[in-house]
Parts: sequence; C-alpha cells; structure tokens
Amino acid sequence: MKRMTRVASLAAVAALALTACSSAPEEETTTAEETSAATDFTACMVSDSGGFEDKSFNQSGAEGLDQAVADLGIEEIKVESSAETDFTPNIDSLVQQDCNLIIGVGFLLEDPIQAAAEANPDINFALVDSSFSAPDFSPLTIDNAKPLLFNTQEASFLAGYAAAGMSKTGTVATFGGIQLPSVSIFMDGFADGVAQYNTDSGTAVKVLGWDKAAQTGSFTGDFENQANGQNLAQGFIDQGADVIMPVAGPVGLGAAAAAKAAGNVMIVGVDADWFDTAPDYSDIILTSVIKKIGQSVVDAVTQAVEGNFSSDPYVGTLENGGVDIAPFHSFEATVPAELVTKLDELKASIISGDLVVESESQN
Repeated sequence: MKRMTRVASLAAVAALALTACSSAPEEETTTAEETSAATDFTACMVSDSGGFEDKSFNQSGAEGLDQAVADLGIEEIKVESSAETDFTPNIDSLVQQDCNLIIGVGFLLEDPIQAAAEANPDINFALVDSSFSAPDFSPLTIDNAKPLLFNTQEASFLAGYAAAGMSKTGTVATFGGIQLPSVSIFMDGFADGVAQYNTDSGTAVKVLGWDKAAQTGSFTGDFENQANGQNLAQGFIDQGADVIMPVAGPVGLGAAAAAKAAGNVMIVGVDADWFDTAPDYSDIILTSVIKKIGQSVVDAVTQAVEGNFSSDPYVGTLENGGVDIAPFHSFEATVPAELVTKLDELKASIISGDLVVESESQN
C-alpha cells in the first residue's frame, strides 16, 4: 500500500477553524420534509482489522455513528474487517447498499476509501486518521471525501510530561502497533513532553521505545495480538520503565496486563479514556490521550444529512477539544499539585500558540 511505504507529509493540509464563537441559535422547527430526508439517509462505517469492540479508535468511531443515528433519526450500517483484504470488499458492499455516507476508520483504509470515493462521486466518504494523496504523495482534495484528523501530539505532549513527572525510576516507555503516522504522532508528542519535563526539572528521565529524531522505535507489527504487547511491555519493565504508553489498539491491553502483574507500573491509554473502556486496569491508568473520534463522526454525518458536507478536513486540537488528556482518576490524590498546575499552564500555552508541539506526522 502506498501509505505503508512513506513517511506521511500531511503538513500542507489546512486545519479547519472550529472554535468560532456565536450566540446560542434560535430554536428551529423540524419540518416533515426534513424528517423524511433524515429517515431516508443511511450512514455507514467500515472498521479496520481491530473491529468495533477494540476499546480504541474503531469503537470510538462506532459510538459516534450510533450517536448520530440517535440524534438525527437516520439509518446506519456497520461492517467489521478482520484483515486488510476485507477493506475493499466491505466498502464495495456498502456502496451496493446505497449508503449516503461511508466512513472508514483508520489510516490503513486510506487507499480503498480514496478509490471508492473517486469511483462513486455521488456518495460522500469520510476517513478517520488520514488525508488523501496523489500518486506522488502530495495532498489531494476529493470533493466527496472528508479527512477526520487529529493533532494528537499536543495531548501526548501533556501525557509525556505527566509520565515523566510521575516516574519513580526515571524511565518511561512507549511503543506502537504498526509504524503509521497516526501512531508515531502519539509517540512524538510523548517524547517531547518527557524532554520538556527534563528541561524544566533538571532531570534525565529516559524514554524507551521511540527516538523522535531518528523516527525509529519499537512496534509489535499488528493491532490485534495482545501477547505481543505484553511481551514488549515486559521488556520495558525489565529495563526499569514504570510508565508505558502503548499506541496499538487492543495490543495495548497486553501491555496493561504486564503492567498490572508488575504491581508498580502505570499505563497511559490512547484514543479513549481507558479508565472507562478498560475497567479491569482502571487502578493502573495514569491518564489517557483522548481523540474525540466519535464527535468528529457526528459532525461529519450531521453535515452530510443537512446537505453541508464538504471536503474540508476536520482537525481535532487542544483548542477545539478534539484532543485532550483524561483525568488522573485513581491517581488524583497522588499526582503532585505542582505537576497539575504545570500541565494546565502547558495546555494553555499550546492553545495560545506560545508553545508549539510538532510532529513529522501532524496535519
């Protein structure tokens, strides 16, 4: 796949301005015609190979679609993929079922979603975690296709800073499932957050699993096999890591199992708040780097239902609430007040633009 063999160059994609302020809208009356139009609308979604119960980005996307159905009174069709070879047949099946909007969840679906959008200009498409590209990998705008993107490095920076501040061994770690821009963007931000903590505190907390400058690190090679995540995490624990951020979908639950067995290791979740989505490990979840994938799906579906769909990308940031870190939950009483204050200051600096967190994989 072309997207598997390149370092993404997405910086040319223009971020949407999503934070415009306005007065509360006047209450509107829904007409019979509008109700009928919504009822006749079918929004569809295809997962990547993690499936819709991955407690990660696929599940977040599916929950967003369910919310749109509840809010708008439309129909939905969801199909799961168990392997990459399922992507194109699944998308083709949704095209044949007269879907009005087809959403692909995950970077790996970029090629088949792009091909389907170009072949079916009368159907709208959206893609989570990737933009579209020409054969030379330059950014490509497709009139009926909308990227749903996230500047995850901003929230990961805060998580890395928190991890460094909470580490007792002076060693933290991160790893990915597959080296994709939507994965390494987390790892870039995490590494930068640790580096910032070291600068501010005069410490030398070490990051295992990722070298941002070289863009090399540790990956399990998949998003499904939890044993791979458990084994890799155990290797980090053996090297002294006491905070680990797995960016690997369900594979990350294997890392959580290793951390819980160790008894003194914390986990940073990704995509959703793992305190809620992985309750078996709630007592070791320091925080999570959250991408509001569900909300981006609701926004895209709403635009399509209302006839306002466009190819302009959605870009989630700290400023518009599209990304964030979760509360400390079980660790609220143990995270030092000065660390919480510093994190609040850093978040404000990122939002204001005074602190810029960059990644080669950012949008």
